[in-house]
Amino acid sequence: MLLSIVQTINSYLSDYVLVLLLLGVGLWYSVKTRFVQIRCFKEGWNSVFGNLTLKGDHKEPGMSSFQALATAIAAQVGTGNIIGASGAILTGGPGAIFWMWVIAFFGMATIYAEAVLAQETRITDPDGEIMGGPVYYIKKAFPGNAGRFLAGFFSVSIIIALGLIGCMVQSNSIGATCATAFGIPAWVMGLVLVLICGFIFIGGVERLASVTEKIVPIMAAIFLAGGIIVLLLRIRDLPASIGMIFKYAFQPNAIIGGGVGAALKIAVSQGAKRGLFSNEAGMGSTPHAHALATVEKPHDQGVVAIIGVFIDTFVVLTLNAVVIITTLYTKDGILSSGVIPAGINKTNLAQTAFQSVFGNSFGAIFVAVCLFFFAFSTILSWNLFGVLNAEYLFGKKFKLPYTLIVLCFIFIGTIAGNDLVWELSDLFNQLMVIPNVLALFVLTGTVTAALKKGVAGKK
Repeated sequence: MLLSIVQTINSYLSDYVLVLLLLGVGLWYSVKTRFVQIRCFKEGWNSVFGNLTLKGDHKEPGMSSFQALATAIAAQVGTGNIIGASGAILTGGPGAIFWMWVIAFFGMATIYAEAVLAQETRITDPDGEIMGGPVYYIKKAFPGNAGRFLAGFFSVSIIIALGLIGCMVQSNSIGATCATAFGIPAWVMGLVLVLICGFIFIGGVERLASVTEKIVPIMAAIFLAGGIIVLLLRIRDLPASIGMIFKYAFQPNAIIGGGVGAALKIAVSQGAKRGLFSNEAGMGSTPHAHALATVEKPHDQGVVAIIGVFIDTFVVLTLNAVVIITTLYTKDGILSSGVIPAGINKTNLAQTAFQSVFGNSFGAIFVAVCLFFFAFSTILSWNLFGVLNAEYLFGKKFKLPYTLIVLCFIFIGTIAGNDLVWELSDLFNQLMVIPNVLALFVLTGTVTAALKKGVAGKK
């Protein structure tokens, strides 16, 4: 009964509220900033890769700009890029990827605003520790009791969605894939995860930043290398695969059946929902990382944040999607007819795609290794976001108890899965969006002023 109620609420939020809010705020900021995601893309790219270093020698409080980006990307590039994209394709057809691109394009403007506001409203506590995130700009947008309520609602939602249940979702993926690929019992992986994560969590922001700035480039390189090899081996099918994304974006009924209107709604909603879970623009999660960056002006971190969404969706997620379409949807692929064979689901679709080229053994191992890196790095970042909100609600004294609770959830997640738990994760993921997006609309003037100042400073 409860599962059915939560599923109904999730369906309504993802099909209507979420699409309107995410596209609405993305369109709004694209217009208000005169498409900052295009105008300032080169600036952001140069900021990220112009002085790239993995040395971890940042001495000031908080993080370096690249460490903040790496922490944000670690949160963005998780199971959503593999399992989420797979689920979107299976349910909404290859065209769902097009709508994920649309969400991401406008999301680049949204995340610019989030990063700028996180920088503008961050505070330094008496111990010299930097604190920032949506709760602070939500309170600025809505002074008084309304702001306190919305900030508290956001904090509770993100603690449940990412800090607790979200970490379970990620660790469950690690436990399941490692058991399949390597025969390692899930409970063993659970213990290993708890030990590694506990060591990093206790080290605080500095240790987490040092880990993410190293692990993110490595995991991206491994996945990109494997994906590119597959596409080179299936190069003849690549043009047709890209064509499918555009064709079935507007004619999804040709691949998933049903009427045009109903099929299009499924394709769009799947793209929106999975796009949010993947790049997190508008959700309010990654501003916590961007708030900690040491930069000269808020604009400087805003343009860096744009690159995070680009890497997540237009590079990593797209590569995974094209690999799936190229190997499974073209010619004699097992999904070429649009009928999903028994045993194929979102959790093993990418694995099946890579196995079709790399062979059963190596294909399973490759996806398991990538998924481990993706999910593990996401756990690290989501825990940070949860900790910051737990401290906001209950003070620093709650940091250690909260960390111990999260470690328990991580272990439980590796050995147990429950449909209600995952649906609740989706529910609170979507509820986070509401107060965050409302604050983004109200604080438009703050963002555009920061943009003008940042652009003027570059001339």
